[in-house]
Amino acid sequence: MNTYLVGGAVRDQLLNYPVKEHDWVVVGSTAEHMLAQGFQPVGKDFPVFLHPQTHEEYALARTERKTAPGYKGFSIHADPSVSLEQDLLRRDLTINAIAKDDCGQLIDPYGGRKDLDARVLRHVSEAFAEDPVRILRVARFAARYAHLGFKVADTTMALMTEMTARGEVDALVAERVWAELVKALSERTPQQFFLVLRECNALERLFPELDALFGVPQPARYHPEIDTGVHTMMSLEQAARLSDRPVVRFAALMHDIGKGLTPAHILPGHHGHEEAGAKLFETVARRLRMPDQYKRLTTQVIRYHTHCHRAFELKASTLVDTLQALDALRKNNESLELFLLACMADARGRTGLEDREYHQADALRTAQQAALSVDVTPFVEQGLTGKAVGDALRRKRIEVVKAAIRPLQAAHAA
Repeated sequence: MNTYLVGGAVRDQLLNYPVKEHDWVVVGSTAEHMLAQGFQPVGKDFPVFLHPQTHEEYALARTERKTAPGYKGFSIHADPSVSLEQDLLRRDLTINAIAKDDCGQLIDPYGGRKDLDARVLRHVSEAFAEDPVRILRVARFAARYAHLGFKVADTTMALMTEMTARGEVDALVAERVWAELVKALSERTPQQFFLVLRECNALERLFPELDALFGVPQPARYHPEIDTGVHTMMSLEQAARLSDRPVVRFAALMHDIGKGLTPAHILPGHHGHEEAGAKLFETVARRLRMPDQYKRLTTQVIRYHTHCHRAFELKASTLVDTLQALDALRKNNESLELFLLACMADARGRTGLEDREYHQADALRTAQQAALSVDVTPFVEQGLTGKAVGDALRRKRIEVVKAAIRPLQAAHAA
């Protein structure tokens, strides 16, 4: 039995990139032998085991054969006769098909080290085309390594485009798409994930609401970049600069999806895109089966980001109602800060305005603190109940918010 370190750990060691986990491939062994040594089996579909001490994954060397459409249509063959080179051949990219033995020697039969040096994401073999998940993985690796200069090889992009044309991506289930999306949003340049998908025509199949934004004009006065799709990618880039939270980045990504529905006769204006976008996002949320936190924050950003941008112009009553809608009038609740980060990303996601100050965030914070300072106790002591308490509380909050933001509004006007 021979054991080799494979995949991401080898790749990232060679790139001097942080290694998050170690995966191993075992050549010349059987499932019975692994179990006898105390390894614990993982799942039903693949011969993968957890080490009894380190809990790292050890997989028996295996080959795969396509048996049906989609990403689950494979038969797995694993026995002691499968070689390391055969196992590496089934992997997606050459940079992921490098192994290291116990002596630290690299086994690189498919040129992965050369592609690492050339900063190229290249498929190992034509078997790549059998698994549509690999389109998502390539796009995710582009998001991870674009800052190092990595590009998708022309031949790989052509193959991904062919796979899209054949309808392979249509077989991807929502849970797998969402899992890859969240991983991509956690990378250093998440916008590259969507740009790669767009280049191979998969964005239209997987995220049609985003694809529809490209080519849609906006007023140059507010958006020097003009194109809504370009602005969306710039906003995501800014969100990645501002926060490492995928939920914030996702909200920034989706904030303008309503602009893809704007009637042609009112372009480049987009009156009503907020409500149109919120309704459209309901469809997106159902399709992707996303967690409630993502649905909640993204809906808030879609519906109220223009309120935030106009914070200095809004009446105190509108500010109070907006804070209420954002669930920002409960103490120790982070919802407003997450909302403001996404709005700031939108404001900075414009050509030439990437480092612009966003004082509207201070106005919302000031209004929030003023509103939270109002104590409900006096209204209860007056004998008010039910709706009467809520109405009195709202009136008092409007009064204190109006006083609190007046100096900020005056300074902004000056």
